[in-house]
Amino acid sequence: MKKLRLALDWTPNINHIGFFVSLENNFYEELGIDLEIVNPLNDNYSITPAKKIELNIVEFALCPTETLISYHTKKNKLNLIGIAAILKKDLSAIVVTEDSKINSPKDLDGKSYSSFNARYEDHIIRQMVINDGGKGNVKFLYPDKLGIWDTIIKNNSNSTWIFMNWEGIQASELEIGFRYFKMEDYMIPYSYSPVIVCNRDDLNVIEYANSFIKASRKGFIYSFENKKESLEILKKYIPDYEKNINLEKCYDLSISSMNYGRNWGEFDIEKVQTFLDWIKYNKIEKKVIKVNDIITNDYI
Repeated sequence: MKKLRLALDWTPNINHIGFFVSLENNFYEELGIDLEIVNPLNDNYSITPAKKIELNIVEFALCPTETLISYHTKKNKLNLIGIAAILKKDLSAIVVTEDSKINSPKDLDGKSYSSFNARYEDHIIRQMVINDGGKGNVKFLYPDKLGIWDTIIKNNSNSTWIFMNWEGIQASELEIGFRYFKMEDYMIPYSYSPVIVCNRDDLNVIEYANSFIKASRKGFIYSFENKKESLEILKKYIPDYEKNINLEKCYDLSISSMNYGRNWGEFDIEKVQTFLDWIKYNKIEKKVIKVNDIITNDYI
């Protein structure tokens, strides 16, 4: 058995359902993989998923496309490659409370945003505000990553970036009203998140990439065909403080944005290229990145 580790991009949630289903049903084991799923709660998100690959803590990680761009523009770059996309459509949004009087992104001028401190994140938010007619004068806050959602609920920050199929469902069940701004509505051709990534130069990992993707795909397809059982599996891994979330609503919102077939995880190359072009055009990144350097469909 080959010992492999996958670092999650967030605490266990609906985007990860296929991994846990595969783990519980021994789909990885059937292909000779002993998989450990690494929860960011273990270190309070002190080390990012991609950094865990760099430090040889894990072999695979989940992260947004921007992380791949970032690692390919560093002086001592790590040859990270995206090998599968979990969602085929962007389910993220910027969230504000209804009583904040922030009616569109331009109203974020002079307001606060709780940032995950990712390399391009603040630039993207500024550009969203500018695209809506604002100046981009946002006050960026950097709280503990796992406490970011609480800064909105407790009114310690005006805005942040969430997944509609997780925090968005939590928000809908609170007495607080919320308002959401999607990237695509403000001329931002956002790419894939989360993406399964690994080190292309680590041949010991690449050797098992096909098997890892095959087993993961099987879990996601199984979750599509066996909703109730799969949600019960996922529920076992969700943090105690999120146990009351309506998993059925999370599932129903996610299902149309996930690929459930032989093309599970496949990237639309043109979509990624459009995002790269947008990043370059808006001078968020000066270096030219080739799309084939950061993603591949070879392991699908």
